[in-house]
Amino acid sequence: MSNLQQKYLDMVNQSLESYVYPVTDGQDIVRDAMLYSLKNGGKRVRPMLTLAFCEVCGGNPHDALPFACAVEMIHTYSLIHDDLPCMDDDDLRRGKPSCHKQFGEANALLAGDGLLTLAFETVTKAENIASADIVRAVKVLSNLAGCAGMIGGQVIDLLSEEKSVDYNTLHCIDKLKTGALIQAAALLGCIAAGITDKSILRAAEVYAENIGFAFQVIDDILDVTADTETLGKPVGSDEKNEKSTFVKLLGLEKCRQLANDLTDSAVSALETMPGDTAFLRAFAQLLAKRKQ
Repeated sequence: MSNLQQKYLDMVNQSLESYVYPVTDGQDIVRDAMLYSLKNGGKRVRPMLTLAFCEVCGGNPHDALPFACAVEMIHTYSLIHDDLPCMDDDDLRRGKPSCHKQFGEANALLAGDGLLTLAFETVTKAENIASADIVRAVKVLSNLAGCAGMIGGQVIDLLSEEKSVDYNTLHCIDKLKTGALIQAAALLGCIAAGITDKSILRAAEVYAENIGFAFQVIDDILDVTADTETLGKPVGSDEKNEKSTFVKLLGLEKCRQLANDLTDSAVSALETMPGDTAFLRAFAQLLAKRKQ
């Protein structure tokens, strides 16, 4: 892990808990469930992208922390809900019992709801960012996390269970379910830096689209090649849920090549960014080589 990656990781981890403020009327169990999932490790890919894009665009990454933490809250809520029996019914998340196994289904559901709503409250706490840019951030995040983005992808994913779907449908699921929030993370970093140049915003989108696609392809590979201890969640869950995957459609070797090609495309998109993109280039390569 590079020094800059560690710096971003520390910034995010130190800030996340501070935004989950104490409650005093007896609803502590839901706050505990929110923090349980929020603090349960993870690569922090999305918030690190927000901080990195802010800095590449000439902004102060500390100013972007509320945006970064908001994206991670939405990602975490989506994982809580994904693990529920009505969705993927997974008992493990990052090597620990899933939120619903630890706190019960009802509290897990409410913890996810709590993180979703808290995310938008957190966006508004970006004190050193112009009000107009906070509004832009809310618009982008709500759009890409909603029915036109992450939630829409989950819906299509559920509808595709126990069915054979083609490459285009699978790509659509990935673009929405996984890629949309990664795209939001990159764009929020640019917005935090006050960027309005459409060519820069588009470059951030293309980078995010490609690493998001690659991320899901690698996930599909790991679901059949990794073990539960290394991955921190049950392997073979796609097979259990009778889901189509890129590995099923293309095979392992073509999936590995696809992930490499997507990573190269992501790196190429950074050429129009205004600042030093060394971290973002290395980060894309790191995600393509991950083992968990």
